[in-house]
Amino acid sequence: MSVSSTPSAPTAFELLREQYTLRFPTSLEELAGPATGTVNLPLHVVWSGRRSYGLSQHRSRMSLYRTVLAEGQRQDLITFLNLDLLIAQWPALRTLISRPLRDARENRFPELPADEATTAA
Repeated sequence: MSVSSTPSAPTAFELLREQYTLRFPTSLEELAGPATGTVNLPLHVVWSGRRSYGLSQHRSRMSLYRTVLAEGQRQDLITFLNLDLLIAQWPALRTLISRPLRDARENRFPELPADEATTAA
C-alpha cells in the first residue's frame, strides 16, 4: 500500500513573502525616488501618523524606507525609493523590517548587501 502525500498549505511566512515579492519592481534599477529633499507619502501608503520625511536625516530616511517597503505597492517603491540610498542603508534597514519582507527582498535582489560591514548612508 502506498501512502500519497498531499502538498501542505503554505505557511503564513510563505504567504507574506510571496505578497511582498509580487509588489517588487522587476529590477532595482527601476527605483527612481529622490535622494535629497522631503518626501510626502500618500494616504494609501501611510494612513495615520507621520507622512512627511526628510531625506537628510538618517532616522527619518530609515523610517520612510521601512514604511514604503512594508506598505507600498510596486509603483510606490519605484516612486519613493532611491536605488543608491536603499543599497547604502540596507544592512541596517534589513534589521528593522519583518523577516518575510527581508527574505523576499534578498532572494529577489542578491545585490542588496546583507552584512553589517557596509556602512549605512
